[in-house]
Amino acid sequence: MTQTHTEHYERDDGRAIELTYAEPENAVRGGLVVLHEAEGITAGVRLLIGSLATEGWLAVAPHLKGDPEQEDILAATDIALAWLVDHGVQADLIGVVGFDLGGTAALVVAANRKLGAAVSVGGQGGSDLVASARKLSSPWLGIFGDAGDEPAAAEVEQLRDAAAASGVVTDVVRYPGANHRFDADPKAAVEAWQRTLNWFDAHLR
Repeated sequence: MTQTHTEHYERDDGRAIELTYAEPENAVRGGLVVLHEAEGITAGVRLLIGSLATEGWLAVAPHLKGDPEQEDILAATDIALAWLVDHGVQADLIGVVGFDLGGTAALVVAANRKLGAAVSVGGQGGSDLVASARKLSSPWLGIFGDAGDEPAAAEVEQLRDAAAASGVVTDVVRYPGANHRFDADPKAAVEAWQRTLNWFDAHLR
C-alpha cells in the first residue's frame, strides 16, 4: 500500500486543518477528497487513501472532528480542494468520496460544490439526504447496502428519484447482502470498489 502522511496545512487567509494524504508513485491522474467515517482517520481510512493513490489519484482526507455540521464539512472540504490545486491538480480532475458518515458528507459537498465527480458509500441523515440529492451539482454515485439500518431501502429509492431530478448524471446502486460498511458481503465490497473507480475514471478526464 502507498504510504500515507499527515500534515498541518494553513492557507494565506489563516484557514488551517490537519490533512492525511497519499501520493501516487507515478503520474497523478487527478485528486480526490476523502471524507472519513465517524471514528476519524482510522487504519481503514488510511488503507483507503493509500489504495486510491495506488490507482493514480492524489488522495487527501481533511480531519473532521465530532459530528460536524454542514458548514464545517464544506469548510474542511474547501481547504482540502485548495490543497489539491496547490499540488498541481486541475479543478476539473477533482472529486470527492465518502464512506459511512462520510458518505452523507460527500453528498452534501456534491450538492453545494461543482466538482468533477462524487461518490457516497453508505450514509446517514434521513430527509437531509433526500434534500441534498435534489440539488446535486456534481455527477454523483450512491452505493448502499440493504442489510444496514441507515438508510432504509425505501429511503434509498427516494434518493434515487431525487438525484435523477437534479439535472446532473447520477446513479444509485443497492446491494441486498451488504451492510453500510460492506464487511458483511466481501463480493459486494469488491464490486462497489470497482464501481467507485469506474465512476471517477468516467468523469475525471
